[in-house]
Amino acid sequence: MVRKALLVLGLCALSSFSAQAQDEDRVELFGGYSYMRFRSTNLNGWEVAGQYKFLDWLGGVADVDGHYGSFGGIGTSTYTFLFGPQISRPSSVSPFGHLLLGGAHNSTGGFGSSSFSMALGGGIDAELPHGIHWRLIQMDYVLTQFGGGSQNNFRFSTGILLKF
Repeated sequence: MVRKALLVLGLCALSSFSAQAQDEDRVELFGGYSYMRFRSTNLNGWEVAGQYKFLDWLGGVADVDGHYGSFGGIGTSTYTFLFGPQISRPSSVSPFGHLLLGGAHNSTGGFGSSSFSMALGGGIDAELPHGIHWRLIQMDYVLTQFGGGSQNNFRFSTGILLKF
């Protein structure tokens, strides 16, 4: 009888955890404007990212961006494809930080090159009325390694964040 009662209590406790997990926002989608200082060139573009939260403060992020401009009068485009963990403090104004690893591709004057890439940074998200969130600022140090050397780049992004 005691075993059955403990089993029922355990199942009730587990079901309350799963109900609580369903109430929390587990998926976040971000999209917006992005600026990158790449080598000695100013590039403008876009950034999209998706996050799945394993815990209310820890998630996994997939981040893709594209930046465009000219380098010495020649058209250039740079894309990064990054993945990694992100920590955050859940609240109406939520700071976060992440370390993302992946690859980058640069095309200048019709010639392309791919390399390892890494982004280390963070930002602040704020809740707006009607459940919409705004990524006030995201700043990242972005490392690329085109042409056998390392490039130390800066990325700034802002845009809309949706939570599901």
